[in-house]
Amino acid sequence: MRIMAIDYGDARIGLAVSDLSATICGEAWTMAEWNMDEAARRIGEEARSRQVGRLVLGLPKNMDGSLGPRAQKSMELAEKLRGVTGLEVVLWDERRTTVDAHRILSECGNRRKNHKDKVDAVAAQLILEGYLGSL
Repeated sequence: MRIMAIDYGDARIGLAVSDLSATICGEAWTMAEWNMDEAARRIGEEARSRQVGRLVLGLPKNMDGSLGPRAQKSMELAEKLRGVTGLEVVLWDERRTTVDAHRILSECGNRRKNHKDKVDAVAAQLILEGYLGSL
C-alpha cells in the first residue's frame, strides 16, 4: 500500500508518496493552495491518482508538546481529508521537520533564498520517513 505524507502550510503544501511496499519515499513535490477545501480536494485527487491507501498529515506541535493554532488547522484538514477521500488519516508529530528540511537543503548546496520551492517537499519526505520507520 502506498502512503502519502502531507506537510500542510498556509501557502504551500508538501506531499510525499511511498513506494508500493511502503518502504521508501518514491516521489515528493509541492502544491500551492490557500483554500483548505480546495487543498483537501486536490490532495484527494493526487492520492487517488497514485493509489494511496493511507494519509499521514503532519501535526505541528509546540516544542513543549502542546497544540497551537497551526495544529488546529491540521486537525481540521484531517477531517476534511477523511470526508473527501474515505482514507485513514494519521496525525504525525512534525516538530522540527521544516528546520531539518532547511538544514538538508543547505547541506546539499542550495542557497537559503532558493529553499521555499523545495522545503515543504523535503519536510513531507521527513514526515513520511518518520512514519514508515515506525511501522
